[in-house]
Amino acid sequence: MANPRIVFVHRRTELQELLDRHATRGQAEFFLRTRGRNLQDVQDRHDKLTAALAAMRASIPAEWRQADVERADLSRFLLADDDIVAVVGQDGLVANVAKYLNGQPVLGIDPEPGTNPGVLVNHSPAQAAALLAAADSARLPCQDLTTVTATLDDGQQLSALNEVFVGHASHQSARYQLTAPRADGKPASERQSSSGLIVSTGTGATGWCASIALERGGRTLPAPTDPRLAWFVREAWPSPVTGASLTEGALLAGESMRITVASDQLVVFGDGMEDDRLTASWGQEITVELGRTPLRLVA
Repeated sequence: MANPRIVFVHRRTELQELLDRHATRGQAEFFLRTRGRNLQDVQDRHDKLTAALAAMRASIPAEWRQADVERADLSRFLLADDDIVAVVGQDGLVANVAKYLNGQPVLGIDPEPGTNPGVLVNHSPAQAAALLAAADSARLPCQDLTTVTATLDDGQQLSALNEVFVGHASHQSARYQLTAPRADGKPASERQSSSGLIVSTGTGATGWCASIALERGGRTLPAPTDPRLAWFVREAWPSPVTGASLTEGALLAGESMRITVASDQLVVFGDGMEDDRLTASWGQEITVELGRTPLRLVA
């Protein structure tokens, strides 16, 4: 069996982006001062990320292969099935990576412990290094986090770790026919005009989904490993031809919801990544259901 490859995923730091834009440290420092900030804070965050990456690279056994990819290049990077993916950064970066995976274990590494919530980047660099020294990809202790998948009737597909949004590109009124199971499992259908709808996993239930549930008086939302999705329609508008009675529910394993587009164009995106989206035109059908491939997060 070939030695495993570990792929380090990270974003460019704010310091790197500032230097790209302003060319020199002096110009970058002046720009930050005009906004009430200082360069040292930006430098400190840059140093913590680079130190975490350096520590991780140094801890990898010599016989292992290594690769490095920035967030912006993920869509062009070829991941192998036996890779171990080490995400170094914020929790949201793990969600960004999830759509490109096919069951590879993901090790979330927090370069600034105490700054991030640490829900998905749940290891310090030292903890992550110790884990990798003691195990290979077949023995890493993982928990399977539920994902959500949206599929267009032309075969295009998009998966997400937190939630999928379906609606107008500018979050204006979206028109569609919604078909979804009620609590008794029987399907119900309604023509709607709304600000779009979201379908969330348990991982996403602490974010966008939580704010909607809170506005509606609180709802029982799934846990990250539950094989269940929660869905909400945003601001459904009742009119002579559209309704507002089918606005929330759950999707269990084997269940799905269908959205038939009744606007010129609706978009589908996951985990807040609006630029990386699918576009559905009039009459197209979008099916949303539990993802078939969970995110294997190293526990």
